[in-house]
Amino acid sequence: MNPLRGIILKTISVFCFVIMSSLIKATSGHVPPGEAVFFRSFFAIPIILGWLALRGDLKTGLKVASPLGHFWRGFVGTAAMGLMFTSLGMLPLPEVTAIGYAAPILVVIFAAMFLNEQVGIFRLGAVGLGLVGVMIVLSPRLTTFTGPNMESVQALGALVALAGAGCAALAQVYVRKLVQTEQTAAIVFFFSLSSTIFSLFTLPFGWVMPGAYEATLLILAGFIGGLGQICLTSAYRFADASVVAPFDYSSMIFALAIGYLVFTEVPTPQTLLGAGIVILAGVIIILREHRLGLERGRARKNMTPQG
Repeated sequence: MNPLRGIILKTISVFCFVIMSSLIKATSGHVPPGEAVFFRSFFAIPIILGWLALRGDLKTGLKVASPLGHFWRGFVGTAAMGLMFTSLGMLPLPEVTAIGYAAPILVVIFAAMFLNEQVGIFRLGAVGLGLVGVMIVLSPRLTTFTGPNMESVQALGALVALAGAGCAALAQVYVRKLVQTEQTAAIVFFFSLSSTIFSLFTLPFGWVMPGAYEATLLILAGFIGGLGQICLTSAYRFADASVVAPFDYSSMIFALAIGYLVFTEVPTPQTLLGAGIVILAGVIIILREHRLGLERGRARKNMTPQG
Protein backbone atom coordinates (compact mmCIF):
# COMPACT_ATOMS: atom_id res chain seq x y z
CA MET A 1 0.00 0.00 0.00
CA ASN A 2 1.20 3.48 -0.91
CA PRO A 3 -1.62 5.99 -0.22
CA LEU A 4 0.27 8.98 -1.62
CA ARG A 5 0.86 7.21 -4.93
CA GLY A 6 -2.79 6.16 -5.01
CA ILE A 7 -3.93 9.75 -4.45
CA ILE A 8 -1.58 11.05 -7.17
CA LEU A 9 -2.80 8.45 -9.65
CA LYS A 10 -6.42 9.20 -8.80
CA THR A 11 -5.91 12.94 -9.28
CA ILE A 12 -4.16 12.32 -12.61
CA SER A 13 -7.08 10.15 -13.72
CA VAL A 14 -9.57 12.87 -12.80
CA PHE A 15 -7.52 15.46 -14.69
CA CYS A 16 -7.38 13.14 -17.73
CA PHE A 17 -11.15 12.73 -17.75
CA VAL A 18 -11.73 16.50 -17.52
CA ILE A 19 -9.27 17.07 -20.39
CA MET A 20 -11.04 14.33 -22.36
CA SER A 21 -14.41 16.02 -21.76
CA SER A 22 -12.94 19.36 -22.85
CA LEU A 23 -11.67 17.84 -26.11
CA ILE A 24 -15.09 16.31 -26.77
CA LYS A 25 -16.78 19.64 -25.97
CA ALA A 26 -14.49 21.43 -28.43
CA THR A 27 -15.79 19.18 -31.25
CA SER A 28 -19.44 19.05 -30.14
CA GLY A 29 -20.55 21.76 -32.55
CA HIS A 30 -19.87 19.51 -35.55
CA VAL A 31 -19.27 15.91 -34.41
CA PRO A 32 -22.32 13.91 -33.19
CA PRO A 33 -22.09 12.40 -29.68
CA GLY A 34 -22.23 8.81 -30.94
CA GLU A 35 -19.25 9.41 -33.19
CA ALA A 36 -17.38 11.02 -30.30
CA VAL A 37 -18.08 7.91 -28.20
CA PHE A 38 -16.55 5.78 -30.97
CA PHE A 39 -13.32 7.80 -31.07
CA ARG A 40 -13.13 7.94 -27.27
CA SER A 41 -13.55 4.15 -26.98
CA PHE A 42 -11.70 2.84 -30.03
CA PHE A 43 -8.51 4.84 -29.50
CA ALA A 44 -8.42 3.91 -25.81
CA ILE A 45 -8.10 0.21 -26.71
CA PRO A 46 -4.40 0.29 -27.81
CA ILE A 47 -3.47 2.14 -24.60
CA ILE A 48 -5.33 -0.40 -22.46
CA LEU A 49 -3.91 -3.41 -24.34
CA GLY A 50 -0.38 -2.03 -23.93
CA TRP A 51 -0.98 -1.52 -20.21
CA LEU A 52 -2.31 -5.07 -19.80
CA ALA A 53 0.68 -6.46 -21.69
CA LEU A 54 3.14 -4.55 -19.47
CA ARG A 55 1.38 -5.87 -16.36
CA GLY A 56 1.32 -9.40 -17.73
CA ASP A 57 -2.49 -9.38 -17.53
CA LEU A 58 -3.21 -9.64 -21.26
CA LYS A 59 -4.53 -13.20 -21.02
CA THR A 60 -6.56 -12.34 -17.93
CA GLY A 61 -7.96 -9.26 -19.61
CA LEU A 62 -9.30 -11.31 -22.49
CA LYS A 63 -11.02 -13.94 -20.31
CA VAL A 64 -14.70 -13.50 -19.52
CA ALA A 65 -16.75 -15.41 -16.97
CA SER A 66 -19.97 -13.38 -17.34
CA PRO A 67 -20.50 -12.26 -20.97
CA LEU A 68 -24.04 -11.01 -20.25
CA GLY A 69 -22.78 -8.91 -17.35
CA HIS A 70 -20.19 -7.26 -19.62
CA PHE A 71 -22.89 -6.68 -22.24
CA TRP A 72 -25.17 -4.78 -19.87
CA ARG A 73 -22.31 -2.90 -18.24
CA GLY A 74 -21.14 -1.86 -21.72
CA PHE A 75 -24.64 -0.90 -22.88
CA VAL A 76 -25.44 1.25 -19.85
CA GLY A 77 -21.91 2.71 -19.72
CA THR A 78 -22.06 3.64 -23.40
CA ALA A 79 -25.42 5.32 -22.86
CA ALA A 80 -23.93 7.30 -19.97
CA MET A 81 -21.00 8.41 -22.10
CA GLY A 82 -23.23 9.39 -25.02
CA LEU A 83 -25.59 11.39 -22.81
CA MET A 84 -22.73 13.20 -21.09
CA PHE A 85 -21.10 14.01 -24.44
CA THR A 86 -24.45 15.35 -25.65
CA SER A 87 -24.81 17.59 -22.60
CA LEU A 88 -21.28 18.96 -23.09
CA GLY A 89 -22.51 20.57 -26.30
CA MET A 90 -25.40 22.25 -24.46
CA LEU A 91 -24.01 23.33 -21.08
CA PRO A 92 -20.86 24.84 -19.56
CA LEU A 93 -18.24 22.28 -18.53
CA PRO A 94 -18.44 23.04 -14.76
CA GLU A 95 -22.21 22.59 -14.82
CA VAL A 96 -22.02 19.20 -16.53
CA THR A 97 -19.35 18.20 -13.99
CA ALA A 98 -21.55 19.27 -11.08
CA ILE A 99 -24.59 17.36 -12.37
CA GLY A 100 -22.36 14.32 -12.91
CA TYR A 101 -21.74 14.27 -9.16
CA ALA A 102 -25.25 12.86 -8.83
CA ALA A 103 -23.91 9.47 -9.97
CA PRO A 104 -22.36 8.30 -6.67
CA ILE A 105 -25.48 9.52 -4.85
CA LEU A 106 -27.70 7.48 -7.16
CA VAL A 107 -25.44 4.43 -6.77
CA VAL A 108 -26.58 4.15 -3.15
CA ILE A 109 -30.23 4.11 -4.26
CA PHE A 110 -29.70 1.66 -7.13
CA ALA A 111 -27.55 -0.67 -4.99
CA ALA A 112 -30.40 -0.89 -2.49
CA MET A 113 -32.91 -1.53 -5.29
CA PHE A 114 -30.97 -4.03 -7.40
CA LEU A 115 -28.31 -5.52 -5.11
CA ASN A 116 -30.40 -5.61 -1.94
CA GLU A 117 -27.76 -3.61 -0.07
CA GLN A 118 -28.90 -2.34 3.30
CA VAL A 119 -29.06 1.46 3.46
CA GLY A 120 -29.36 2.99 6.92
CA ILE A 121 -30.83 6.30 7.95
CA PHE A 122 -27.38 7.94 7.94
CA ARG A 123 -26.72 7.22 4.26
CA LEU A 124 -30.33 7.99 3.34
CA GLY A 125 -29.86 11.42 4.89
CA ALA A 126 -26.68 11.93 2.87
CA VAL A 127 -28.51 10.85 -0.31
CA GLY A 128 -31.28 13.34 0.43
CA LEU A 129 -28.71 16.10 0.98
CA GLY A 130 -27.00 15.23 -2.30
CA LEU A 131 -30.28 15.32 -4.21
CA VAL A 132 -31.00 18.77 -2.76
CA GLY A 133 -27.63 19.90 -4.14
CA VAL A 134 -28.45 18.46 -7.56
CA MET A 135 -31.80 20.27 -7.60
CA ILE A 136 -30.06 23.55 -6.72
CA VAL A 137 -27.83 23.10 -9.79
CA LEU A 138 -30.78 22.10 -12.00
CA SER A 139 -33.40 24.58 -10.78
CA PRO A 140 -32.29 27.62 -12.84
CA ARG A 141 -32.35 25.46 -15.99
CA LEU A 142 -35.69 23.74 -15.40
CA THR A 143 -37.49 27.09 -15.28
CA THR A 144 -36.30 28.08 -18.77
CA PHE A 145 -38.08 25.54 -21.00
CA THR A 146 -40.50 28.26 -22.09
CA GLY A 147 -37.78 30.86 -22.55
CA PRO A 148 -35.68 31.73 -25.61
CA ASN A 149 -34.36 28.91 -27.78
CA MET A 150 -30.87 28.98 -26.24
CA GLU A 151 -32.29 28.69 -22.73
CA SER A 152 -34.52 25.79 -23.79
CA VAL A 153 -31.49 23.97 -25.19
CA GLN A 154 -29.64 24.45 -21.91
CA ALA A 155 -32.65 23.18 -19.95
CA LEU A 156 -32.71 20.06 -22.11
CA GLY A 157 -28.95 19.73 -21.64
CA ALA A 158 -29.41 19.70 -17.85
CA LEU A 159 -31.90 16.84 -18.09
CA VAL A 160 -29.63 14.95 -20.50
CA ALA A 161 -26.69 15.36 -18.08
CA LEU A 162 -28.85 14.06 -15.21
CA ALA A 163 -29.89 11.06 -17.32
CA GLY A 164 -26.21 10.46 -18.05
CA ALA A 165 -25.46 10.51 -14.32
CA GLY A 166 -28.25 7.97 -13.79
CA CYS A 167 -26.81 5.65 -16.44
CA ALA A 168 -23.32 6.08 -14.96
CA ALA A 169 -24.70 5.04 -11.56
CA LEU A 170 -26.31 1.94 -13.11
CA ALA A 171 -23.00 1.11 -14.78
CA GLN A 172 -21.27 1.26 -11.38
CA VAL A 173 -23.87 -1.13 -9.97
CA TYR A 174 -23.08 -3.57 -12.80
CA VAL A 175 -19.38 -3.20 -12.02
CA ARG A 176 -20.10 -4.10 -8.38
CA LYS A 177 -21.66 -7.32 -9.62
CA LEU A 178 -18.91 -8.01 -12.16
CA VAL A 179 -16.05 -7.74 -9.66
CA GLN A 180 -17.44 -10.83 -7.93
CA THR A 181 -16.56 -13.01 -10.94
CA GLU A 182 -14.34 -10.92 -13.25
CA GLN A 183 -10.79 -9.59 -13.12
CA THR A 184 -10.39 -5.80 -13.21
CA ALA A 185 -8.38 -6.11 -16.43
CA ALA A 186 -11.31 -7.81 -18.16
CA ILE A 187 -13.79 -5.17 -16.96
CA VAL A 188 -11.60 -2.33 -18.24
CA PHE A 189 -10.84 -3.89 -21.62
CA PHE A 190 -14.32 -5.17 -22.48
CA PHE A 191 -15.95 -1.87 -21.60
CA SER A 192 -13.84 -0.07 -24.21
CA LEU A 193 -14.51 -2.84 -26.71
CA SER A 194 -18.27 -2.95 -26.11
CA SER A 195 -18.66 0.85 -26.13
CA THR A 196 -16.81 0.95 -29.46
CA ILE A 197 -19.26 -1.57 -30.90
CA PHE A 198 -22.36 0.03 -29.40
CA SER A 199 -21.34 3.45 -30.72
CA LEU A 200 -21.45 2.09 -34.28
CA PHE A 201 -25.23 1.72 -33.96
CA THR A 202 -25.44 5.54 -34.08
CA LEU A 203 -24.04 5.62 -37.63
CA PRO A 204 -27.49 6.12 -39.23
CA PHE A 205 -28.03 9.23 -37.09
CA GLY A 206 -25.61 11.39 -39.03
CA TRP A 207 -21.91 10.77 -38.55
CA VAL A 208 -19.67 13.33 -40.26
CA MET A 209 -16.19 13.32 -41.68
CA PRO A 210 -14.19 15.30 -39.10
CA GLY A 211 -11.54 17.69 -40.29
CA ALA A 212 -7.89 17.16 -39.41
CA TYR A 213 -8.14 19.39 -36.34
CA GLU A 214 -11.31 17.71 -35.03
CA ALA A 215 -9.95 14.22 -35.74
CA THR A 216 -6.80 15.07 -33.78
CA LEU A 217 -8.86 16.25 -30.80
CA LEU A 218 -11.05 13.12 -30.91
CA ILE A 219 -8.08 10.74 -31.14
CA LEU A 220 -6.41 12.57 -28.26
CA ALA A 221 -9.64 12.18 -26.28
CA GLY A 222 -9.42 8.43 -26.81
CA PHE A 223 -5.77 8.21 -25.78
CA ILE A 224 -6.24 10.45 -22.74
CA GLY A 225 -9.44 8.63 -21.73
CA GLY A 226 -7.57 5.32 -21.90
CA LEU A 227 -4.76 6.78 -19.79
CA GLY A 228 -7.34 8.02 -17.29
CA GLN A 229 -8.83 4.53 -17.01
CA ILE A 230 -5.39 3.05 -16.37
CA CYS A 231 -4.53 5.62 -13.68
CA LEU A 232 -7.94 5.14 -12.05
CA THR A 233 -7.54 1.36 -11.93
CA SER A 234 -3.97 1.61 -10.69
CA ALA A 235 -4.91 4.06 -7.93
CA TYR A 236 -6.94 1.38 -6.18
CA ARG A 237 -3.91 -0.93 -6.12
CA PHE A 238 -2.03 1.49 -3.87
CA ALA A 239 -4.75 2.87 -1.57
CA ASP A 240 -8.19 2.01 -0.20
CA ALA A 241 -11.21 3.33 -2.06
CA SER A 242 -12.15 5.49 0.93
CA VAL A 243 -8.77 7.24 0.68
CA VAL A 244 -8.80 8.05 -3.05
CA ALA A 245 -12.54 8.38 -3.80
CA PRO A 246 -12.93 11.94 -2.40
CA PHE A 247 -10.39 13.14 -4.96
CA ASP A 248 -13.05 12.58 -7.63
CA TYR A 249 -14.29 16.00 -6.63
CA SER A 250 -11.05 17.68 -7.68
CA SER A 251 -12.64 17.53 -11.14
CA MET A 252 -14.62 20.66 -10.24
CA ILE A 253 -11.39 22.62 -9.77
CA PHE A 254 -10.09 21.44 -13.15
CA ALA A 255 -13.46 22.02 -14.84
CA LEU A 256 -13.72 25.55 -13.46
CA ALA A 257 -10.20 26.41 -14.65
CA ILE A 258 -10.57 24.90 -18.13
CA GLY A 259 -14.12 26.21 -18.54
CA TYR A 260 -12.96 29.75 -17.79
CA LEU A 261 -9.62 29.71 -19.64
CA VAL A 262 -10.64 27.73 -22.73
CA PHE A 263 -14.40 28.21 -23.13
CA THR A 264 -14.78 31.55 -21.23
CA GLU A 265 -17.45 29.95 -19.04
CA VAL A 266 -18.20 31.53 -15.67
CA PRO A 267 -20.16 29.27 -13.27
CA THR A 268 -23.30 30.61 -11.62
CA PRO A 269 -23.54 30.90 -7.82
CA GLN A 270 -26.25 28.19 -7.91
CA THR A 271 -23.87 25.79 -9.67
CA LEU A 272 -21.13 26.36 -7.09
CA LEU A 273 -23.53 26.09 -4.13
CA GLY A 274 -25.22 22.96 -5.47
CA ALA A 275 -21.89 21.33 -6.35
CA GLY A 276 -20.59 22.06 -2.85
CA ILE A 277 -23.62 20.40 -1.24
CA VAL A 278 -23.36 17.34 -3.51
CA ILE A 279 -19.64 17.04 -2.77
CA LEU A 280 -20.36 17.20 0.98
CA ALA A 281 -22.99 14.46 0.64
CA GLY A 282 -20.63 12.33 -1.44
CA VAL A 283 -17.84 12.61 1.12
CA ILE A 284 -20.27 11.67 3.92
CA ILE A 285 -21.30 8.55 1.98
CA ILE A 286 -17.66 7.63 1.31
CA LEU A 287 -16.76 7.98 4.99
CA ARG A 288 -19.80 5.94 6.01
CA GLU A 289 -18.95 3.21 3.48
CA HIS A 290 -15.42 3.12 4.90
CA ARG A 291 -16.69 2.74 8.46
CA LEU A 292 -19.13 0.00 7.47
CA GLY A 293 -16.32 -1.79 5.64
CA LEU A 294 -14.17 -1.72 8.78
CA GLU A 295 -17.07 -3.05 10.85
CA ARG A 296 -17.72 -5.88 8.39
CA GLY A 297 -14.02 -6.73 8.39
CA ARG A 298 -13.95 -6.94 12.20
CA ALA A 299 -17.12 -9.08 12.17
CA ARG A 300 -15.59 -11.53 9.72
CA LYS A 301 -12.39 -11.66 11.77
CA ASN A 302 -14.35 -12.42 14.95
CA MET A 303 -16.26 -15.17 13.19
CA THR A 304 -13.06 -16.85 11.96
CA PRO A 305 -12.34 -20.00 14.05
CA GLN A 306 -9.22 -19.62 16.15
CA GLY A 307 -6.87 -22.56 15.95
